[in-house]
Amino acid sequence: MKISKLAPLAFALSLASTPFIVPQTAEAHCQVPCGIYDDHARVQSMLEDAATITKATKMLAELSGKSDAQSQNQATRWVLNKEKHAQSIINTISDYYLTQRVKPSQADYAARLIKHHAVILAAMKAKQNADGTYATALAESIEALSTDYPGHRH
Repeated sequence: MKISKLAPLAFALSLASTPFIVPQTAEAHCQVPCGIYDDHARVQSMLEDAATITKATKMLAELSGKSDAQSQNQATRWVLNKEKHAQSIINTISDYYLTQRVKPSQADYAARLIKHHAVILAAMKAKQNADGTYATALAESIEALSTDYPGHRH
């Protein structure tokens, strides 16, 4: 059997046209009941996100009157950072707490649901606004939620 000199090129081209499956990573805790929960650590992480959002709103206020390219670049970066951290909070509440830790069988289910929903709404408002009062409200809503998750592992 004679192999053409073009065979390696044909093989490379066939690989280039083959769709590749890229694995996706999940940021949230698994939704399999593995029993590894650190609710307090997630609350602390959300509080760090809220602190970053607070800083972003302060920096945006400082940069708001400046029109030079560097200030505009920094303002854009702070907006993106604020949005990323707010979305992280929303994801933590919806992908971890509401799917893993808040259950209809709990006696205080409605109260827990209200607290978690308040955090999601506050995070959404913090994403939409550059006013620091929204960042403060977000931190307060997370603090209110933290009483349900004291500092120990489950």
